[in-house]
Amino acid sequence: MTTSQSVVDPGSYQVDLELDFANEDQTGYLWTWLDAARDPEQIVPGAVLTLRDGEDLAMGQVVDLVPAADGTIVHLRLLPGAVEDYHAAIERATLRQA
Repeated sequence: MTTSQSVVDPGSYQVDLELDFANEDQTGYLWTWLDAARDPEQIVPGAVLTLRDGEDLAMGQVVDLVPAADGTIVHLRLLPGAVEDYHAAIERATLRQA
C-alpha cells in the first residue's frame, strides 16, 4: 500500500482565528481578542479551531471567554499534531451504513 502526503500552502486555509502563538498570559494559555475571529459565534468553550500565526498553522481548543474592558478575551490551548493530520483524519472518517 502506498500513501502520499500532499503539501498544502498555509495560505489556502481559511482559519478561525489569527493570533501570536507566543502571546501567553498569566493563565498559561494563549490569548487573543474575540473580535479577531472570522466568525465570533463559533468561538465557544470547547470549540476546536484552526489557528494562524503568520505562515504557521495549528489546531487549538477554546478554554474560556473572559470579558475585559476592551472586549472579550479568548483563551486557547494548542492541540498536538499538524493541521494536515486533522484534515487527513476527517477525510478517513465515513458514515456507517445503516
